[in-house]
Formats: sequence, structure tokens, C-alpha cells
Amino acid sequence: MEQITYITDEEREKCRRVADAFSEMYELTDVVVIDTGKYGFVKLQYYREPQGFEVMTTFKDSKMLFESLWQDWFEEQILMAVLGTPMEELEYEEIYALLPKEKQDELMEKKAFFDNCANSVP
Repeated sequence: MEQITYITDEEREKCRRVADAFSEMYELTDVVVIDTGKYGFVKLQYYREPQGFEVMTTFKDSKMLFESLWQDWFEEQILMAVLGTPMEELEYEEIYALLPKEKQDELMEKKAFFDNCANSVP
């Protein structure tokens, strides 16, 4: 019987580095990324008792995984910056545009940090 591989070893290693780069987010949110071997990586989100995670997304491409995790991290940071204010009703892009330039730069520097961590070869 032929063994089917859904993700290459090279892409699996890249996805592992991406998942590791965002490890700080897993402690702060209900997002976690799991290595599922030959099937790729699964992002689990929105944990609810007793049923478990509400959203499960499978990734076999490290760039797509990076963008998904970056979006989650970015939205969490944007929301935390305006929580409890009338601005929390705005779209994320609108909130970002209203943030001070220093905060915008800080967020983009963090994206570069994540990218650097995800693309560094051990």
C-alpha cells in the first residue's frame, strides 16, 4: 500500500518554524498550532467547554500559516489597544490607521521579528 504524504519534509520544517515563531501568542489567546505529521499543521481556535475547539484549519504551506497567524496576532493587538473604548466598534484596518505612528511602527516591527524567527535556519 502506497503511503500518501500531504506535506513535504521541507515545508513541514518551515511550518514548524512559523508555528514556533508565534509561540508567545498561544499563551495569550485560545489559538494553538499542532504538527499533525504527514497531514501538515492544524490551527485550532476558540476553545469552548465541553465541545472543544470551534475552528480547525489545516496548513501545508508555511506562507499561508504565517499570514494566518500574523492576522490573528495583529487583530488581538489592535483589539487590546482599544478595548473598552468606542473605537472597538471599528474595523481592524480603521483602528490601525488611527493608532499613533509609533504604535503602527511597533506592530510592523513585530511582524518583521516573527518573519525573521520563522525564516531563520537553526
